[in-house]
Amino acid sequence: MPGAEITQRHRDVAYAGQAILDPIVSNAWRAALDLTGLRSLVYAGGVALNSVSNGKAWRDVRPDRLYIPPNPGDPGQGLGCAMFGAYELAGWDPPRSELPEYLGPAYGTRDLDPVVAAAGVATVRPPAGELASLVARCMANGHIVGRVDGGAEFGPRALGNRSILCDPRRPGMKDYLNLRVKHREPFRPFAPAVLAEHAEEWFDLDGRSPYMLRVAPIRPDRLDRIPAVAHVDGTARVQTVAGADNPGFRDLIGAFHGLTSVPLVVNTSFNLAGRPIVETPGDAVECFTSTEIDVLVLGPHVLSKRPLAHYLDTDSGA
Repeated sequence: MPGAEITQRHRDVAYAGQAILDPIVSNAWRAALDLTGLRSLVYAGGVALNSVSNGKAWRDVRPDRLYIPPNPGDPGQGLGCAMFGAYELAGWDPPRSELPEYLGPAYGTRDLDPVVAAAGVATVRPPAGELASLVARCMANGHIVGRVDGGAEFGPRALGNRSILCDPRRPGMKDYLNLRVKHREPFRPFAPAVLAEHAEEWFDLDGRSPYMLRVAPIRPDRLDRIPAVAHVDGTARVQTVAGADNPGFRDLIGAFHGLTSVPLVVNTSFNLAGRPIVETPGDAVECFTSTEIDVLVLGPHVLSKRPLAHYLDTDSGA
């Protein structure tokens, strides 16, 4: 039942279920490639969200190319059916590349300005070229940042546009986020969003993982440097961020890399346990003011519970 104590029996059952599932997924991938004679694989369905099995299947089977859509379960089937119907019935020419994952509405000045004005907290609008560096400094000083910018992600993973972000170097950050911000079970891990060109330096990962759908081992010589994103077994559910994926989010990670020499940040969905990911600017401000999030990036605006200088000039941390 929700809220009940998690016992060793619960852990054992979860481990056993994962151990049974892993070879099933690997065998399904292998059978698909063998039956078709192809080396490229598209994989979907609700089980495709199991990033542990995906990571192990990748290492077992090694397809030349792999595509798992950002919303591979039941909600994603509606979009797939609509696209297939447009192709079959209307002669629509489908796109030859992946759909962008940020399919939600974006909010402009008309939507943002009234919400910012009514928030009742300190607010600045830095020059566009300074936004990423300001936010990176807040994270490097140990503070929690919520980010809402552009269209929302299509799927259950927050990929930067509806995200809570922070410093992966801090050992207590994982527990702090679960207890004081997300209000969820302490075993829940968080994902590293890493600059794509540096991913292989930090993780045993080849190829892209733009939708947090592959778990990979953290390289042993890097493990102690990023404890906030490390699972108990030394792995992480990785999100690679390339130049075209999300330029604004990539700039923020790049600024953090420039400050700390660590090319990744903690990324988790902008919501409380049991609640949907925030969508509108109003949703974001409500979640920001009711949690221990320190700073909110709302498009070009930076909102903070104290004057922004506190988060830029101190290292009080979480």
